Amino acid sequence: MAKTSTTTQGLRAAIERSGYYPALVAEAVEASVGGEPISSYLVHQETTFDANEVRRHVTVLVLTDSRFIVSHTDEQAADSTSPTSYATTSTESVQIGRISSVVLSRVVANPEKYVPGSLPREVVLTIGWGAVSRIDMELATCGDPNCEADHGYTGSTTADDLSLRVSEAGDGPETVRQALTFAQSLSEAIADAGRR
Repeated sequence: MAKTSTTTQGLRAAIERSGYYPALVAEAVEASVGGEPISSYLVHQETTFDANEVRRHVTVLVLTDSRFIVSHTDEQAADSTSPTSYATTSTESVQIGRISSVVLSRVVANPEKYVPGSLPREVVLTIGWGAVSRIDMELATCGDPNCEADHGYTGSTTADDLSLRVSEAGDGPETVRQALTFAQSLSEAIADAGRR
């Protein structure tokens, strides 16, 4: 029980440290988690530059014993639909057994000097559960550069529900470490769900 309380407090502290509408973000995440114990979490705040605007975005990933919860909060400037700026928060709750893939890409500088246990320069965590699929299509060819025949199309389908990039330079080493820990916890939870 102490671990659960500590993890819940840690999540709340991480949301507050992000500095991005912490009361709004915490309320949305806590409502989705409900009374379930939290086993792992990751909070990632990202700033992007769009033409003349600076936009902020926060993603909170939470793992419980039975669910993966993802929350996104975006801020929007005043526009024709709203005279004041506003934020949009959405949460999605996915049963652990529905997650079909967890891809963790690591970028390591000077791989010839890599020491096991060293932090990568950046990680990209991609999680798929079948809510979003992307189809990449291109013209099919036969390999003959002079052929003018129509060979149809070829393509691939990719499940890409969530992709999150965390870097040591942009987010700090502790956030990279948390991303690695979260990815490992999620992979272990999926393996445990598969054994049940």
